[in-house]
Amino acid sequence: MGIYLNPGNENFRRTLAADIYVDKTMMLSVLNRFIDKGNNYVCISRPRRFGKTIASEMISAYYSKGCNSHDLFENLKISKAEGYEDKLNKYNVIKIDLNSEYQNSRNKDKLITTLEADIAEEMKDQFPGCDISSDDSLARNILRVFTATAETFIILIDEYDVLVREQVPKALFDEFLSFLNGLFKSATLRPAISLAYLTGILPIVRDKIQSKLNNFEEYSILDAKELTEFVGFIPEEVKSLCEEYGMDYEECRRWYDGYYQNGYEIYNPESVVKSMRDKKFSNYWGKTSSYRVISDRLEANFDGMKDMVIRMLSGENIPVNVTRYLNTMDSFNSRNDAFTYLIHVGYLAYNEEDRSCRIPNREIRQEWENAMETQPGYEVTFRIIEDSKELLKATLAGDEEAVARALDESHIHVTSNRSYNNEDALQSAIYLAYIYALNRYTVIKEMTTGKGFADVVFIPYVPDLPAMIIELKHNKCAESALDQIKEKKYFDSLKDYKGGLLFVGVNYDEKDKTHECRIESFVKE
Repeated sequence: MGIYLNPGNENFRRTLAADIYVDKTMMLSVLNRFIDKGNNYVCISRPRRFGKTIASEMISAYYSKGCNSHDLFENLKISKAEGYEDKLNKYNVIKIDLNSEYQNSRNKDKLITTLEADIAEEMKDQFPGCDISSDDSLARNILRVFTATAETFIILIDEYDVLVREQVPKALFDEFLSFLNGLFKSATLRPAISLAYLTGILPIVRDKIQSKLNNFEEYSILDAKELTEFVGFIPEEVKSLCEEYGMDYEECRRWYDGYYQNGYEIYNPESVVKSMRDKKFSNYWGKTSSYRVISDRLEANFDGMKDMVIRMLSGENIPVNVTRYLNTMDSFNSRNDAFTYLIHVGYLAYNEEDRSCRIPNREIRQEWENAMETQPGYEVTFRIIEDSKELLKATLAGDEEAVARALDESHIHVTSNRSYNNEDALQSAIYLAYIYALNRYTVIKEMTTGKGFADVVFIPYVPDLPAMIIELKHNKCAESALDQIKEKKYFDSLKDYKGGLLFVGVNYDEKDKTHECRIESFVKE
């Protein structure tokens, strides 16, 4: 057993001993299908706090010859899978946590050389007589072992992209490229590698690194294909945890869900676990990261970016081209590049069907609000967010004039001049003006109700608040909006709702660019 070569299973044992563990071991069943085949080089990227390191520890504990993990896996899902015993602790595993190596290195310029030498020393102990050299590359030493013994290797590199994200000096980066090239581009070495598993935050860099890793199959937060259900927690897992810990599932969903892919809803695993442990819903993301990730991208101020951000805050999905970003930290040339990066790091969610992105959940929305509070150019937007708290109070109190004034300001900042009079822009203005209500309400646009579609419906998920139906009119009058709510019985869809109900009619005057509001309380019979 070594630190790098054939490590033990202590880390995974501790993971299993934690108060909360969600069984993701069927991921191993998928990886087993790759071993010793043509598609056995895989790169899996996903945001921080989405379980990359835990998955790497699990993979190592399952395959490594340096330990006996039967007792760890015997009651887990993988133990029921076909071929489970065939690959359990049967492979030479080389496991590298590149982030740990980089952060703890006293001489970062010699990072790769030192790492290869340390692994070589372990190979000498475990493969005596194979002429291992501490002065040679890892690739050549693996080839020596394979040639002498026919032993193959599984290579696990966690945080493979740390040198990209840290933007290290060119000499170190070039040495890293040579390291990758030696391991993964040699046709001679390929039979010696049963599986290569790389994981990081960013997908494979699409310039210098791509040529070294273009034989890898990529599984990213954009499309993880058959590994999608292992990217994060899925609904059945979260429901089970909520039942066990007495937590409200729908509230958990509002806080930590929002990443959709290949038919799965995906939750942030770390935040879900911490909320169960603490018995409360909170912004755990902000306690382990910095909203500067967002601020740094906003500072670029690419053309149209501000309008797109405002639209996302007002509940819209906005189009994004994810194919141009080169997956580096210095190739941001458009808002598409910036938004694609924010998707990869988890601050936006991607919808492949319509190629759009959005702010995924309440936890991440708070990070966006934090970022804009001090971001030049976004002061007005942040003020609207703050004012929305007062707007909700005014609406509940029936203050029609205050509501109209707030919509006047929101409408200005959610639209461009070309779309100012667009009905969709008016709906987005309503959503943005009531953005604080997302902390209290589920907001549904164009909800099927009665004899038609209500423009915006607010259904409370906290007690003692009325539901609200908002109907929008254009160049008419607010009274006609109220009449339509009642005539088409939009409230019928809320027949199972037991609380109070407000009808809110809003009219937008295109000539004056002002709003009029009327509010009525409705008592259900």
